[in-house]
Amino acid sequence: MSRDGRLRGFRGYGRNALVAASLTALSLTASGCVVVHGERVVVPAGTRAEAAKALRQFTDAYNAADKAYDSSLDAGRVTGALADIDAARLRAGHATSPAGNAGHTPLVLTDAKFTIPKKAGWPRWFVADARGNKGGDARWLLVFTRNSLSEPWQVAYLTLVAPSAVPAFKKDKDGWAQAVPAGSAAFAVRPADLSKDYAAYLKSGGRTFADGPHTSGWRADRARDARRPGLVRQYIDQPLTSGDYAPLALRLADGGALVFFTTHHYEKQTAAPGASVPAQNKDVQALTEGEVKQSLTLEYISNEVALDPAGPGARVSLLGRIQGLTAAQGT
Repeated sequence: MSRDGRLRGFRGYGRNALVAASLTALSLTASGCVVVHGERVVVPAGTRAEAAKALRQFTDAYNAADKAYDSSLDAGRVTGALADIDAARLRAGHATSPAGNAGHTPLVLTDAKFTIPKKAGWPRWFVADARGNKGGDARWLLVFTRNSLSEPWQVAYLTLVAPSAVPAFKKDKDGWAQAVPAGSAAFAVRPADLSKDYAAYLKSGGRTFADGPHTSGWRADRARDARRPGLVRQYIDQPLTSGDYAPLALRLADGGALVFFTTHHYEKQTAAPGASVPAQNKDVQALTEGEVKQSLTLEYISNEVALDPAGPGARVSLLGRIQGLTAAQGT
């Protein structure tokens, strides 16, 4: 659906080893060679050397795009939620500074650790956990994914978490991690349902999620800002779960799962008669279509990382969330 279609939908509350030798293995039979396809063989998603190379390639592309404010320079290295957030940020930057980013400081990622699951089928994916020179002391968690051997590794999820919050992953004797099926019912919430349940929680509350800045804190902020003199704010939250927005989960050493997932959000600001919508900064203005007369609808993409405990009854904890404005519509 187009961006305009999504915004119209808000007004009507609608819309809902990689493996050596090209992931093949040969075995002799009486009739000759038989190909065992990677789609059915449980193998590591990639080698540690390939993971390190993918991180370098992403960082180089990200820095080039940020310096020039040109999303074409890293479009091949991002996908899913991060691609939406990054492209909108660069588009806004280019609109306000066509000559490039005068304040560019290269991103440097060090002390990288790679968690690579063994799995069958596509997509293949792995997690990089690195120290960045931006974001304070937070660790950068990047989820690299690809859908075939012919594709480059791309970052679908990026979140920043406190070093002490990075959990211990379950690994086999060779150091490979275990991917969790999205439909697994072995946890407090199926990974496939986290996006939907988080959107429902933001609207109505409940006990699915533990208190924190991205759960009870965010709901409290919204309640405080919903009605101000001369201005009303309305919110719509929607799940995003298909294609490059699909949740990805890893088994933890304690039996739980670390789950990366995406959500889609709208905030509509409506001014009372005789009042006006608050002035927006230059980046919001750069992404706004139409004239802001009485209302402004802001569209966001958010990617989250959660601790999903084993078994029913426990509450899911949100470790991190990065949200970016992707479009705006004035009326």
